[in-house]
Amino acid sequence: MNGRTGERFSGEDWALAGVERVRYEDCVFYDVDWSESTFIACTFERCEFGNVKFNAGTFERTAFLQSTLQRCSFFDATFDDCKLTGTSFVDCALRPLTVTGGDWGFVSLRGQNLAGVKFGGLRLRDADLTGADLSKADLRGADLSNVRLKGAVLKGADLRGADLDGAPMRDVDITGAKLDIAQAAHFARAYGAIVS
Repeated sequence: MNGRTGERFSGEDWALAGVERVRYEDCVFYDVDWSESTFIACTFERCEFGNVKFNAGTFERTAFLQSTLQRCSFFDATFDDCKLTGTSFVDCALRPLTVTGGDWGFVSLRGQNLAGVKFGGLRLRDADLTGADLSKADLRGADLSNVRLKGAVLKGADLRGADLDGAPMRDVDITGAKLDIAQAAHFARAYGAIVS
């Protein structure tokens, strides 16, 4: 795997690019256009992204580790079996976004608009979803154990089969959400009901 360390990429046009098996460490990407690009088996570790366009990009088996993405656009982007452990999204445009599998453990998506996003089967263990809008999001079979959900909106979201172990469900709007029987009991217990 080729490596790039401590480099700064600013104002560059990587639209339609194909990048495979490159490792970036402690790099900065600012005002870079990655529209319709394809990244396969790449790693970005401790990198900073500002105003980067991920629009219609495809990311396969790619890792964004302990990185920060600020004011980035992900319109129609696809993440397939990617790892984003410890990465933070700040003021990003994340819709529409398709995510298939992967590990987004410890990711911060605080206050992000994720309405209608497809997160089915995604590992979101210990993620920070405080104040996030997950209205009508597809979270079927996702691992949501120990996620932070204070003030989150899950109106109409599909949570069937998702692991909600340790996820505090108080102060979460689940109006119209689809739940399975075990989850319904979990929510009831969160509000003090005795389920037998």
